[in-house]
Amino acid sequence: MDEKALEILKILEGNSKLTPSEISEMTGILREDVEDIIKKLEDDGIILKYKTIVDWEKAGVEEVYAIIDVRVSLTREKGYDDIAKRIAKFPEVHAIRLVSGEYDFQVVVKGKTLKDVAFFVAEKISTIPEVRDTVTHFVLRTYKEEGVLLFADEEDRRLAIVP
Repeated sequence: MDEKALEILKILEGNSKLTPSEISEMTGILREDVEDIIKKLEDDGIILKYKTIVDWEKAGVEEVYAIIDVRVSLTREKGYDDIAKRIAKFPEVHAIRLVSGEYDFQVVVKGKTLKDVAFFVAEKISTIPEVRDTVTHFVLRTYKEEGVLLFADEEDRRLAIVP
């Protein structure tokens, strides 16, 4: 990949709302070239999606996220990719990653209630034949998402103690 495309990708990753004209001003690359490069990156599947980070708590929307550690047993017929593809197809699954350590997958799930997530684990994940066991961690609060802080810096109200 050439340097111009990499530069444009880094800019878009930081702020996908920038227009080709704004990117052109930032980089010195002609606007038409910026448009062509972005189109090619989209066509080649390098740019997959443009995303907005939303603080749902501030918006007053109640959602429950859970991180589920999943341990699997591999077979000759079913490897990591096969199992991950099956889990990824569930609409509740927000993200799935193959990880090192005690467990094989980290699955991020979104539901409306704790009960929804618990039923999802019990009825969908645990019933997959290759799944040996799971551990569910409910997210209590998110402080940073995709590099964006989700809390305002508050003044430190503790009393200073001087020795």
